[in-house]
Amino acid sequence: MNIKALIFDVDGTLAETEEAHREAFNDTFKVNGMDWCWDVPTYKELLKTTGGKERMLEYQRVYRPGNVQLKFKQIAKLHIQKTKLYGDLIAKGAVNLRAGISDLINDAKANGIRLAVATTTNRPNVDCLSLVCFDRPATDVFEVIAAGDEVQNKKPAPDVFNLAVERLRLEPSECVGLEDSRNGLLSCIDAGILCVVSPGVYTRGSDFSEARATINCFSEVDTIEKLKAALGPKN
Repeated sequence: MNIKALIFDVDGTLAETEEAHREAFNDTFKVNGMDWCWDVPTYKELLKTTGGKERMLEYQRVYRPGNVQLKFKQIAKLHIQKTKLYGDLIAKGAVNLRAGISDLINDAKANGIRLAVATTTNRPNVDCLSLVCFDRPATDVFEVIAAGDEVQNKKPAPDVFNLAVERLRLEPSECVGLEDSRNGLLSCIDAGILCVVSPGVYTRGSDFSEARATINCFSEVDTIEKLKAALGPKN
């Protein structure tokens, strides 16, 4: 396979960020005097809904149907606060890159392979994570960044991967996607892109049968040569 670009998801793929997200959500609820509190099992279930604002809407629909329902504008305002609190947590060093990610990115660059991001999270979260984990702006690491706040439909819809491929000006068949979740996998393959999945803390045990390869850790594909081997004919 002639790989011309790698397209990375962010949350759970570049770094195990979901606990920081959960903490930021709960801190937001607390400072606003709300009695919402998402424990780990609840948040794992809510992660099946992509997008922070969408997740809050889903929570009140499913878990609090008899309570006063917040309007979308109220949810959006809470999400702005949550994004700031999440950024504060990341800036304090709450997360690190997953094993193998830095080596794969460096080897890709050494081999002239382009790098992109296709994520459901919003652009400020990408920038914040990059400054902490790469010690430089996201645009210094990735040529193309396609974020969830730029597309109409979030994962598992293919919109954000389609946008990344469009900005790269490549064919989907020339790209490889790296993901950690089933929604991300479905988004990637629906865009016509081969996908390698390494489940994260919150996504282990999900169905990844459509992936070209499912691995325990990205360190298993920390070079382009190893990645190409993993992308060999599926058994």
